[in-house]
Amino acid sequence: MTSLPFVLIIIIKLLFLTSQISYAADTIAQSTSISDGSSLISKDGSFELGFFSPGSSSNRYVGLWYKNIPVRRVVWVLNRDNPIKDDSSKLTISQDGNLRLLSHNESLVWWSSNTTTKASNPVLQLLDNGNLVLRDEKENNNGEENILWQSFDYPCDTLLSGMKLGINKRTGLYRRLVAWKNWEDPSSGDLTFSLVLTSNPEGLIWKGSTKYYRTGPLTGGESRGAIGFRTNPEYTFTFSNNEDEVYYMLTLKNTSAVSVGVLNQTLSVRQRFLWVPESRTWNAYQTLPLDNCDVYNVCGPNGYCIIDGSQICRCLEGFKPKSPELWNSLDWKQGCVRSGNWSCGVKNRDGFRKFIGMKFPDTTNSWINANMTLDECKDKCIKNCSCTAYTSLDPDGAVKGCSIWLGDLIDLRFSQDGQDLYVRMDSADIGKDFRVILI
Repeated sequence: MTSLPFVLIIIIKLLFLTSQISYAADTIAQSTSISDGSSLISKDGSFELGFFSPGSSSNRYVGLWYKNIPVRRVVWVLNRDNPIKDDSSKLTISQDGNLRLLSHNESLVWWSSNTTTKASNPVLQLLDNGNLVLRDEKENNNGEENILWQSFDYPCDTLLSGMKLGINKRTGLYRRLVAWKNWEDPSSGDLTFSLVLTSNPEGLIWKGSTKYYRTGPLTGGESRGAIGFRTNPEYTFTFSNNEDEVYYMLTLKNTSAVSVGVLNQTLSVRQRFLWVPESRTWNAYQTLPLDNCDVYNVCGPNGYCIIDGSQICRCLEGFKPKSPELWNSLDWKQGCVRSGNWSCGVKNRDGFRKFIGMKFPDTTNSWINANMTLDECKDKCIKNCSCTAYTSLDPDGAVKGCSIWLGDLIDLRFSQDGQDLYVRMDSADIGKDFRVILI
């Protein structure tokens, strides 16, 4: 029998390998695994999951990056706090339906959370949006996703388009960004970005347990006191707060664009990067904190920050420095206290000043009611001696919804895109300036 020509044999083998690769490129089943040197590639070719070593480090990690961008930016790391010391590990699906990373001697390096659902046919798939999903590929599942675990629930330092940051109130799942320690060590740093679940939720960057930067309240759909938290020509900003969860999410309008938000431990900032194909560079076009006034509570209680002055901190009108000596030496941490001898409840002495263009105060001690009018909000505040300020919930300034603050006003600044804040003070001692309106 005449053997097939050598070239034809090669072609058949290539076709066989190609069919295997195209079938298994974005997915592995329980009977297969991903070893060091192999990878998953999303169906549209956007993302790749594989093993890598950051910088000059010899540690090995399972990471995820953009497949077709030559300047690699790792956007997610599976075993960030459990590095591998050699190149003989593998990622596999266990018999009980969990995702497991095993070392060369089959010891457990990392595993996904145990699921309460019994998976009959678990598969691991890398989706086109960069989400790594462990799901049960059941027959007759009526189109349900049957997700057992997904990487979007466990962000690292990078926020991708369509990824939620926030809290699932039913399960307690807490999605937040945690910076790499440095560019050669993806383990968890102490710089974090998360939502805080106050009555009026807002985003915070923390340095350890210390507040470092605050977005301002997000109720109403966006924050008018901070850049990067409003719908714009590049992306749609989504904020949701219901009985099940509270989260915010950015979704790119141009699906061909590549843009990510990254928490940077070295610089202590949150940056937004855009990949520029023409120059083959990642362009950092947005950085938070934006300036010295963005640093949390730089001017102390009842002080406000304004960046266009030689002395950035000032007391609200009707207030004076708590310590004039420290204040004059540019130490503003003690903030401001009320001037004069005004006290709450004295007849005809309670009033409010309207401060225009304010980033709203820290919402830790605040209260909201979505159904009140602005006049009803004012009445609510005036009847409570602990109430120091109020405003509308609507980011466009319409007179609906009510937010009031109790006690000192913390982390105030004037912002080009800020809103109106009504601050309680002595109506017998009210002055006017270009930013203050008597009501």
